[in-house]
Amino acid sequence: MSKPNPTTNYRYTKDHEWAKDNADGTAMIGITDHAQEMLTDIVYVELPEMGRKIKQGERVAVVESVKSVSDVYAPVSGEVIAVNEDLLNHPEYVNQDAFEKGWIAKIKVSDSGEFSKLMDANAYNTLIKE
Repeated sequence: MSKPNPTTNYRYTKDHEWAKDNADGTAMIGITDHAQEMLTDIVYVELPEMGRKIKQGERVAVVESVKSVSDVYAPVSGEVIAVNEDLLNHPEYVNQDAFEKGWIAKIKVSDSGEFSKLMDANAYNTLIKE
């Protein structure tokens, strides 16, 4: 498992989602490496609808593994402007590379201040050690 790197612009939720601040008013979102390991082999990802407006903490997607079905909650509020359609045919990308190939959606962020409410990598690494 790769631990989140403190030098990156990723932020984390206690529910194991991440948001990458792209510094252009957008954010990529997905689930963490820790989450995909707990779920085991991911077999299906339900992506959000394009143009959907979401609020921080609201269910935005669903990830199904051989073990369970888990909701994915929005780490930040905004509008869905892109989804990772590769996951429809290759849900295993989430297992292989949760932070790059396995991203779920790109959001036009409506409140950049929400990033400060999320954990940085050091805080998230402490959480997953407990």
